Amino acid sequence: MDEYGRFVDWDKMDVSAQSQDTKELSCTEFQELKQLARQGYWAKNHSLRAKVYHKLISNIPCRTVTPDANVYRDIVVKIVGKRSSSSLPLPEFVDNSLVPTYCLNAEGIGAVRKIILCIANQFPDISFCPALPAVTALLLHYSRDEAECFEQVCRILACNDPSKRLIDQTFLAFESSCMTFGDLVNKYCQAAHKLMVAVSEDVLEVYSDWQRWLFGELPMAYVTRVFDVFLVEGYKVLYRVALALLKFFHKVRAGQPMESDSIQQDIRAFVRDIAKSVSPERLLEKAFAIRLFSRKEIQLLQMANEKALQQKGITVKQKRQNVHLAVHAENFKSEIVSVKEMRDIWSWIPERFALCQPLLLFTTLEHGCSLSRFYSHSEGHEPTLLLIKTTAKEVCGAYLSTDWSERRRGGNKLSFFGTGECFVFRLQPEVERYEWVVIKHPELASSGPETENHSSPSGSALSSGSVPAEPSERLSPFLSARHFNLPSKTASMFMAGSSECIIVGGGDGQALYLDADLNHGRTSHCNTFNNQPLCSETFQISVLEVWGFRDTMNG
Repeated sequence: MDEYGRFVDWDKMDVSAQSQDTKELSCTEFQELKQLARQGYWAKNHSLRAKVYHKLISNIPCRTVTPDANVYRDIVVKIVGKRSSSSLPLPEFVDNSLVPTYCLNAEGIGAVRKIILCIANQFPDISFCPALPAVTALLLHYSRDEAECFEQVCRILACNDPSKRLIDQTFLAFESSCMTFGDLVNKYCQAAHKLMVAVSEDVLEVYSDWQRWLFGELPMAYVTRVFDVFLVEGYKVLYRVALALLKFFHKVRAGQPMESDSIQQDIRAFVRDIAKSVSPERLLEKAFAIRLFSRKEIQLLQMANEKALQQKGITVKQKRQNVHLAVHAENFKSEIVSVKEMRDIWSWIPERFALCQPLLLFTTLEHGCSLSRFYSHSEGHEPTLLLIKTTAKEVCGAYLSTDWSERRRGGNKLSFFGTGECFVFRLQPEVERYEWVVIKHPELASSGPETENHSSPSGSALSSGSVPAEPSERLSPFLSARHFNLPSKTASMFMAGSSECIIVGGGDGQALYLDADLNHGRTSHCNTFNNQPLCSETFQISVLEVWGFRDTMNG
């Protein structure tokens, strides 16, 4: 049909959806390319899409020595020999991944295996790359010959721009991306996450499928639209689309019985048959409607997850420890929460800490109601989990990301610290998690130079819809001033501690105040929100516990 159709089985293609207009792409500005990619400017012209792919990939900054088409022509015969291309074994690093055909003809299906084997020969440092078969098959669709496809895939793999992440090539990178996706689901798809926790024994196992949804299960008409934008905008697009897929899955399947014994299989089936419920345009529209973290923040979160895996020695594929092993019934005993409730809390915490086991650091039943003992037992541990049971049998708590020793930086003043990963929650009488911990306190008025006040009328509850012009001066995972209606000077004020009290602020208008005797406390609640308060406005503490996170692999 065109010069790029050698490997295409046109009988399987929806030719009616293809336009024969001889459109060209002349723009080079990123913002214009971004808009055209999202709008599907080249989506209905096979030849134009092939030319755009070639142009975009040729502009990827690569290592000085990157294998090209001539290298492929030199090595393919030596590597493949006289073996039938359809029976060629794939290298171990693709991990038995699906090899989607994407409407390729028989020659194309065999060529994918030949190209992957030659890539393995030229990239000995690749140890885990399950997305490679799908990317190779997709690019072969828009290549004039095998050598051209080989060169384009090599350029993607050899990208040396540290700010431009493209395809995971190690198990460490892949696993940390799965953990990062889990963190993003926890933040942006809470209803779907709640369903995953309810029906799956290992939530991270489900989320580890996220790249397979995109590069394996997603039909060609959809994955090409995703790839169009991916080549322009990068890795963040993949997170966006995977989150949108999960949102649609929850919306379509909510309240319906599972179609199989595995939620993993159900999601895969939904993605395969997505055309029954969602169009490619609607999928992308949903993906880009998500107010996702910045690329820098996602990169920092990914780095934090990679570091956590490295510290635990998890750099090659191995059996993952699931949450039921992290919170084991035989090893866990709390006077406040049950094993199941602790597992629910564990499903909310950042993935890099969900690898650890809970370790009881402090309990008023054993250590008494002393704030100084609270600090002495809690300091040196990061993060920690605070659990409180009131005499009215209410149960609430907080996930606190930062070591309590940070409070000393303020001297004798009430010192604020923490990151945006903190959150407060309630377990009894009903389960509720409150996102984005932020404190509004009188001391803030004199804590620094005057800045424009972005706080909400309530002074504590924050909306992610407002974007202050001033960027965050202290950027960290899950923390940026633009996510809050606060000046950047106060954007890290989530926990507070002194010799007289503890304050833990809560997004959605929640804040928790504990007196020095650890016998009494009170809460503040913003009436402009529909959420129920953490517990009674004033309460008496029955039991208070602080839990740390024990690294089971490093003792």
